[in-house]
Amino acid sequence: MHITFDMRIGGTEMVIKNILDGSDTNLFTMTILCIESPLGPFAEDLKKDNIRFFELARQPGFDINLIKKIRCIIKNNNIDIIHCHQYTPWVYGVIGAAFTKTRVLFTEHGRFYPDSSTWKRKLVNPILNLFTDQVTAISKATQQALVEFENINETSIDVVYNGITPLAVIQSDVEKLRIELSIAESHNILGTIARFDPIKNHIMMLKAFALVLEQQPNTTLIIVGDGEERENIEACIKQQNLAQNVILTGYQTKPHNYLALMDIYLLSSFSEGTSMTLLEAMSLGKPCVVTDAGGNPEIVIDGENGFVTPNDNAQKFAQGITNILESTVTTHQFGQASKSRFDSYFSEINMNIKYHYLYNQVIPR
Repeated sequence: MHITFDMRIGGTEMVIKNILDGSDTNLFTMTILCIESPLGPFAEDLKKDNIRFFELARQPGFDINLIKKIRCIIKNNNIDIIHCHQYTPWVYGVIGAAFTKTRVLFTEHGRFYPDSSTWKRKLVNPILNLFTDQVTAISKATQQALVEFENINETSIDVVYNGITPLAVIQSDVEKLRIELSIAESHNILGTIARFDPIKNHIMMLKAFALVLEQQPNTTLIIVGDGEERENIEACIKQQNLAQNVILTGYQTKPHNYLALMDIYLLSSFSEGTSMTLLEAMSLGKPCVVTDAGGNPEIVIDGENGFVTPNDNAQKFAQGITNILESTVTTHQFGQASKSRFDSYFSEINMNIKYHYLYNQVIPR
């Protein structure tokens, strides 16, 4: 049973969905327990595949009754393993499963920026870890954060990179989108897909793009997403005189054609675990320019399938972009390297092999 906050559309939720989609039904029967409601769109998709859900409603503060409910569900449904996704579901899940036959896995999917913890967590986490059979992190950077900020022993943490199914697009639909967006054939296209949140640092990306246009004026930037930073992003576009070269698409439920249209994928975040859209871009063979944040340098190898630049440095970010744009050979080589690296490390198949191995290692015999 996977324990998570909910199944809205997001990176953690996509990982859970991919684990379920790739599971061996002869070995595992999987269910999902959400500690918050509503369940979200991914739940509706999975219910169509006859995945069973348990929906709870966590109360503010430390909800002792939630622990009792989780424990009841575990015992009544003869759960062999709970896989807790993110810190709060782990705390409730591991306490709920304590002194039962149920084994516990905990996956940390990412960290807040700036990272922090409390003395209480540092005190209690080693105790919770004693009742946990396996901890995993989605990157080495996340693993080190668990050690530094959560006081969890490094030897108990395995790194399992997120994995996705490679994207498949219809080229004629991509070309149609280019026409709909009125992007000239002579233009190179940069782009990103991310919620409009301060942590994604779109402002730095826009400032870098202004520098790119000084050397590469035939360039368009597509920004897919929406959120609380929209007003600041629009103000920055106006301030930098970028309106003719930036397209804000708004939120797109299926942005794959937009991603396929991009020549270079950009990720300017202050903090990242493993960006799912970055993996999707690599599955399509896109060169990438990213910041040196979280798991980014483990996904994009600097000078191999893109460039990794210092965090919040518009000049270096712009230089990484122009270095790719100035050479069609580099663009092609980086694109091929992205696809190769994705296939080797970040496919759904690779991720599921590792999780299934861990499930088999901890399962009661």
